[in-house]
Amino acid sequence: MTQTDFIQLVMPFKDKVFRLAKRLLVSREEAEDATQEILLKLWKNKHKIEEYKNVEAFSMTMTKNFCLDRLKSKQAQNLKIVHSNYQDNNVSLQKQVEANDSVDWVSRIIEDLPEQQKIIVQLRDIEQYDFEEIAEMLDMNPTAIRVALSRARKTIREKLTSTHSYGIK
Repeated sequence: MTQTDFIQLVMPFKDKVFRLAKRLLVSREEAEDATQEILLKLWKNKHKIEEYKNVEAFSMTMTKNFCLDRLKSKQAQNLKIVHSNYQDNNVSLQKQVEANDSVDWVSRIIEDLPEQQKIIVQLRDIEQYDFEEIAEMLDMNPTAIRVALSRARKTIREKLTSTHSYGIK
C-alpha cells in the first residue's frame, strides 16, 4: 500500500476518530495525540490493512481501546479538562449563550454516563453509525446496543428535564 492509498483510505474517517477520542478523553490535546497514535499504528501495519473488511470500524475500535487504556493508566491523572465552546456569529448573543449552555449541559451529562453508554451515544447519535457497525466495533449484540442507547438517552433526558425544571444545580 502506497502513502497515497493509505491517505485516501484513512482521511475520510480521521475526524470521526478524533471526535470519539475527544468524547472519551475530553481534552483536545489528548484527543489529537490519540488520533495521531491510531493513524501511526495503522500506518505501521499498512501491509495488514487489506485483511480488515471495514478499516473504519477497526479504527474506531482501536480508538476506543486506546482511549480507555489511557484513562486507566497513571497518565490519566495528568489529563486536562478542556471544553470547547460552540460559536455561531449569525445569532444573537443571548441565543449563543443559550446554545453554549445547552451544549455544555448535554456534554456534562454525557460525561457522567457509564463508559459503554458514553461510547454508544458518541458512535450512534454524534457519528451516525448504524447499530450493526457499532455492534462490530464494540463486539456487542445490536439489541444490547439499542438497550444501552435507550437508557443513555433516558438518563440525558431526565437530567436535562430536572435541571431545567428545578433551576441550575
